[in-house]
Amino acid sequence: MGTFEESVSKYAELAVKVGVNIQPGQPLYIGASTESAEFVRLVTKKAYEAGARHVFVDWQDDEISRLRYEMAPEDSFSDFPGWIPKMREELVGMNAAFMNIVSQSPDLLKGIDPMRIANFQKAAGRALESYRQAIQSDKVSWTVIAAPSKAWAAKVFADLPEEDQVPALWDAIFKAVRADVEDPVAAWKKHDETLHEKADHLNKKKYAKLHYTAPGTDLTIGLPAGHIWAGAGSVNAQGATFMANMPTEEVFTVPHKDRIDGYVSSTKPLSYGGNIIDHFKITFKDGRITEVEAEQGEDVLNHLIETDEGARSLGEVALVPHSSPISTSGLLFYNTLFDENASNHLAIGSAYAFCIEGGKEMDSEELQRNGLNQSITHVDFMIGSDKMDIDGILEDGTAEPILRGGEWAF
Repeated sequence: MGTFEESVSKYAELAVKVGVNIQPGQPLYIGASTESAEFVRLVTKKAYEAGARHVFVDWQDDEISRLRYEMAPEDSFSDFPGWIPKMREELVGMNAAFMNIVSQSPDLLKGIDPMRIANFQKAAGRALESYRQAIQSDKVSWTVIAAPSKAWAAKVFADLPEEDQVPALWDAIFKAVRADVEDPVAAWKKHDETLHEKADHLNKKKYAKLHYTAPGTDLTIGLPAGHIWAGAGSVNAQGATFMANMPTEEVFTVPHKDRIDGYVSSTKPLSYGGNIIDHFKITFKDGRITEVEAEQGEDVLNHLIETDEGARSLGEVALVPHSSPISTSGLLFYNTLFDENASNHLAIGSAYAFCIEGGKEMDSEELQRNGLNQSITHVDFMIGSDKMDIDGILEDGTAEPILRGGEWAF
């Protein structure tokens, strides 16, 4: 492994060339924390070197966010400034690429009234609906990556001396995104091909439903006709490839919103809205969540599923072998971008339009008619383990193994 400077430079280059795959003359939007300013400057430099026309940086600050939740008037959490969605929509119209660099402390909003968080999530979700639809139908290139913050690193590496925590999280991120190898771009190309092989196999099968069994889980998920399994790389409306998440170890598709029955238990904590939800179980009937139980964060989970009607169903099913690099690292990142790539997972809320034949051209009503869930939220939660089996059920009722003991069975 090279020096920190070499690895962070490779990571920034990966984010630009593989993540959003910036094209000459293309604008780039970056959403990032003030704590990651030095890394954002490096990404910006790499973007201009690759031919970016403009780089717009939208800064967030954890301390200022916390102050707002503590001190702002109650009714302000139902407001959302109109200029923010206008800016995003204008950038979509300019064919900008979008990069979000996540760094938030998993406990940022611990102790805050869950209703304040829920009201803000609803207001933001409604206001940004058009932008989110552009992202979820791959009209533009987008990627989500991460950079450490002190609070996040302290949560992941609580057993290390304070001065070692941020460097340890950087190292873990470099390994997870393959920035620690000699040629990360080539490594990602190979990884992309591997995931597409799995997706191609599943697409040929055209399973009618999936059956999940594990301790605390017995769940059947119907799949809509014409569903498409995807993995790793995506293609935007202009035909340019991009990598929506770095890291990524999943192949995923859409469930049929009305054909989900049974119960499923979480296997990792969920960091949502600046809070941790842990040890939870969700029960479904005819596609709707009928009951939730959680040892930690049950109020936050209940507010999540009450966001809108679509928050009572699922929008994504994703398969990840238990032996994925992030799983075998043994680390719990308390960050969905990483933890979802260590585990099979599901997502409460909206479905990706590109995961059904013709979906990119369908409007919201057409997508719903074809069984795709619509919501202003999309929240992944982890359910996989080395004790999970998943079968694919064909139209004639034949069951075929997809995963056994958490590993690919084909």
